[in-house]
Amino acid sequence: QAQLVESGGGLVQAGDSLRLSCTASGRTFGNYALGWFRQAPGKEREFVAAIGWGGLRKVYADSVKGRFTTSKDNAKNTMYLQMNSLKPEDTAVYYCALSLADYSDYPQFLPYDYWGPGTQVTVSS
Repeated sequence: QAQLVESGGGLVQAGDSLRLSCTASGRTFGNYALGWFRQAPGKEREFVAAIGWGGLRKVYADSVKGRFTTSKDNAKNTMYLQMNSLKPEDTAVYYCALSLADYSDYPQFLPYDYWGPGTQVTVSS
């Protein structure tokens, strides 16, 4: 079992930056794929960013490419999402997730087995 907890959300203005963290307990990150997703009110959950198996590949949604960067620190069992140049449309609950699946070239399409409870990010215009 793994428990994931996100932190770092908040209320910011358009153009500001935030860094989200996701810390795991009960299972080390190891080589597993890790992902960030978000869900805005009235919308379906969508993929944001992922670190593929072994950290060999990072992928981003087109909507955040060039503004968001994901990374991880295995020693701290923590993953990060650095969000720059935030826009009102980035407002959502952000979730981190861990996949037990084997390597894939498309970590954004993996089944994710463990999820955090989410952290709210609100960007005002």
